Amino acid sequence: MSPDWWRWVASRDSLTARLIAAGGERRFRVRLLDQRLIRPRHDEARVLGLPYPRHAWCREVALCLDGHPWVVARSVAPLARLRGQRLERLGERSLGSWLFRQPGLERSPIEVTASPPPFHAASGPWGRRSVFRHGRFAVLVQEFFLERMADDLGLPSR
Repeated sequence: MSPDWWRWVASRDSLTARLIAAGGERRFRVRLLDQRLIRPRHDEARVLGLPYPRHAWCREVALCLDGHPWVVARSVAPLARLRGQRLERLGERSLGSWLFRQPGLERSPIEVTASPPPFHAASGPWGRRSVFRHGRFAVLVQEFFLERMADDLGLPSR
């Protein structure tokens, strides 16, 4: 992985804030693609320690600059661990804008992949995922950086 990509993929701060800063004058927007109760994929359930096939809350979004998706993301949270959080009310606000305001937020190590997003037809060079925990609350956040982002920022293909 190139150093330019490593700075994006390995960052542990808010991806939303990074995208807004990198986008300069471009308008940032979260486009809600889907939100529903699901049976998580086996790998998602395993990472969350959720017995399969329990239901979970799922939200899929595109993080866009000037209307063009730079990142697609999928968040999965076990219902029993939502602790009364009203995440379904986020609408087109970023999950990160809520997460990074939580005191004592912990993030698991970041897993990196060169595979395309298993939940979206878009493609790009890298994806990552990690679990955020705040007390009993836990959410798996999966983010895939898209080719449009690489092109717009002049990042290498890998």
